[in-house]
Amino acid sequence: MKKETNIKLFETKKVRTLWNEDSEEWYFSVVDVVGVLTDSPNPRNYWKVLKKRLLDEGNETVTNCNQLKLPAQDGKMRLTDVANTEQIFRIIQSIPSPKAEPFKQWLAQVAKERLDQLQDPELSIEQAMMDYKRLGYSDNWINQRLKSIEIRKELTDEWKSKGVNEGIEFATLTDIITKTWSGKTTKEYKRFKDLKKENLRDNMTNTELVLNMLAELSTKNISEASNPETFDQHAQVAQQGGEIARNARQELELKTGKSAISSLNAKSGMAIGKGD
Repeated sequence: MKKETNIKLFETKKVRTLWNEDSEEWYFSVVDVVGVLTDSPNPRNYWKVLKKRLLDEGNETVTNCNQLKLPAQDGKMRLTDVANTEQIFRIIQSIPSPKAEPFKQWLAQVAKERLDQLQDPELSIEQAMMDYKRLGYSDNWINQRLKSIEIRKELTDEWKSKGVNEGIEFATLTDIITKTWSGKTTKEYKRFKDLKKENLRDNMTNTELVLNMLAELSTKNISEASNPETFDQHAQVAQQGGEIARNARQELELKTGKSAISSLNAKSGMAIGKGD
């Protein structure tokens, strides 16, 4: 099952969600939903008691709930009870709450937006733009970031077409590209920017985004031209793509007298795209 984890906001409260691409449906963290509806200081315990009562009653909705890994407060992926939209609607019926109706409307809207986006990819781009705007990113940075997403997808599509496996092989090739142009692996780069689970690209300056795009675009173009067949050959292509961006970085640093690699992140003063 191909999964995509997201954090959704209902009013000001976070609801962890997971999109199952195979069945085209959302799964929602039941504990988070209980927390939204009850305002309980311990929603996990509230759900534990409610779950036992529903199980004792032979409630099939609870019996059919899945456990999937979602990000916990400590940043680690931990198993938690999840339910699809239909199951969540049934669980809501068991929780007396004045928020029940507005939450049901919110659930329906979340489901509709995703299905609409599957039919019209431009809606996904518009949604991403709105999300970044809400976080305070500048229009210029957002344009660069969306372009970087497009280029990254073109590269991963090229890798897939050549038989490269998602997961460890994608990560290894990405590390080669990043290390070659920036001098740092992805993990080292994130540590340099004082990041943990945050997305590295969401914390890059415009300059860093452009250089990373150049590296990935070059890798994709070289791969198309050279048709690598083995993983070692793909690794060589990744290094060649990274070298093009590294040369551009070094030339830029020579002309400007300052490093193109910044330790700033979105929280610590990157000016969220207003600078370079």
